[in-house]
Amino acid sequence: MSMVSEFREFIARGNVLDLAVGVIIGGAFGKIVTSLVDQIIMPPIGLILGKVDFVQLKLVLLAADPAKKTAEVALGYGAFLNTIIQFLIIAFVIFMVVKAANSMRRPAAAAEAPAAPEPTPSEALLAEIRDLLKSR
Repeated sequence: MSMVSEFREFIARGNVLDLAVGVIIGGAFGKIVTSLVDQIIMPPIGLILGKVDFVQLKLVLLAADPAKKTAEVALGYGAFLNTIIQFLIIAFVIFMVVKAANSMRRPAAAAEAPAAPEPTPSEALLAEIRDLLKSR
């Protein structure tokens, strides 16, 4: 299974433990990720796209009117893009943490797997009959 498909499965499955880990880790690293996106990732992207500051990108629905003392009404899609990037980074970090925890759990679970039960006398007899028929 590729990492991308595992990541999709992780996001879609809704496991309570995964959700709890996501909330805790997301809260703990939220400010770090916000800083990473706002100060490290978005400035070079904005520079490449023609010196655009993504936080300032917005669609103005109603301009501010100082005479009437009304505030501007706008859709801040640039800040929304930053938030989406922050979410993807946090989700990927949590995915990697859970993936590492699961890989540590798998060998322990495999070692604890019970041995196959002994066949019943009738199953043993049927196996002998099968083997005799095969040898003919």
